[in-house]
Amino acid sequence: MDSATGLSASRASASFSPGYRQYVLGILVVVYVFNLIDRQILSMLLEPIKQELQLSDTQLGMLSGIAFAVFYTTFGIPIARYADRSSRVRVISWSLAAWSLMTAICGLAQNFWQLMLGRIGVAIGEAGASPPSHSLISDYFAPANRATALGIYSLGAPIGVMIGFLAGGWLVHFFDWRTAFIVVGLPGVLMAVIVSRTVKEPPRGLSEGVQSVQEQAPLKEAFLYFWSRPSFRHLTLAAGLHAFASYGLLTWLPAFLVRSHQMGAAEIGTYLAMVSGIVGGIGTFAGGYICDRFGQNDRRMYVWIPALSLIIFIPLAILSLLSDTKEGALYFYLIPALLSPIYLGPTFSVVQGMAQLRMRAIAAAGLLFVLNLIGMGLGPMLVGVLSDFLKPQLGAEALRYALIVAVTINLWSALHYYLAAKTLRQDYDSNPDLQKAGIGVNGD
Repeated sequence: MDSATGLSASRASASFSPGYRQYVLGILVVVYVFNLIDRQILSMLLEPIKQELQLSDTQLGMLSGIAFAVFYTTFGIPIARYADRSSRVRVISWSLAAWSLMTAICGLAQNFWQLMLGRIGVAIGEAGASPPSHSLISDYFAPANRATALGIYSLGAPIGVMIGFLAGGWLVHFFDWRTAFIVVGLPGVLMAVIVSRTVKEPPRGLSEGVQSVQEQAPLKEAFLYFWSRPSFRHLTLAAGLHAFASYGLLTWLPAFLVRSHQMGAAEIGTYLAMVSGIVGGIGTFAGGYICDRFGQNDRRMYVWIPALSLIIFIPLAILSLLSDTKEGALYFYLIPALLSPIYLGPTFSVVQGMAQLRMRAIAAAGLLFVLNLIGMGLGPMLVGVLSDFLKPQLGAEALRYALIVAVTINLWSALHYYLAAKTLRQDYDSNPDLQKAGIGVNGD
């Protein structure tokens, strides 16, 4: 049997039905939902934790930001490297079990340092979720449909945020913040078993019809491969800067609504759950779908559309934050909630398209390293620091203006999306694996 025949037979034996591919995508969405619930619920619990443990906004920002992000990003690289040469399904299932247990343990914390250690445990576990998931999706779905698939996967974020807000708001209303951590944490352990038993590991390169026969590239070689592509550098900075604004805003929005508009936890949780889940979900799906629809003839649409969405986002978000009434604040927030997640599917898709087959998980980890270190790490923390800095002059309104500063960072993000478009064609076309498959930037 020659190599071509062998490859064909391998593909035939490893083929998956459309229904099963959709099932796998659905399972990975649910995993991502758990990821965001366990990460986001802290934002609904900041005020009761602050009162019980007597913490400052800076300490709260550390818990929700840098303390989480440093470990999430640091462990993301070695876990992704392991996923690129071993079973991605196994990595995802074990990671899910780990962060779910650590979320429940956070409910037992008696002081700031114990809670920080619990959050660090959650961060290390969650580091093993998205990079191998992106890699799996890239092998299950062809390049022409990949941004849509990754956009659907990214729906886990608004759904998870929705459930986190809703569960956090009502569990605090009826019970306390400790119960909230335990209730949302433990179900993830059962989900980890479902993942390990029902999701199959596909051959790498399946969706492009390219066989991955090379050994995994050394980490330095992978780093130099991506660093040599200017569009990758600009994409990671663009995503990181937008995440700075979005994580800073989303983390502190419940506290802002309490302090500036005297809203209750259940009311805030219900509203933000609906907006983040439904409106944010529409924006997340639309970003991937629209780019796949209009980007087949010119892949630069995958970065132009996110840039435009961020420019529109800024003035409407500022209007929401400056509103004197809670109705105005909630009304003006609807469009920013729609626009904020549009970048997810397109950005992840372009990065996966630039990556060689044995670099896909590490490519996602590299993007998420910058995105989460700048966004998740610095966004919530620096908003908290700025709020404490402005408090002597502005009192309870300090958080309002700290959030306005964070929102304007999106201008910087949009600039890097624009710069990424300048070299996107040649960076995408220079992928040696896609060259073998005859896949180029102007058509999949």
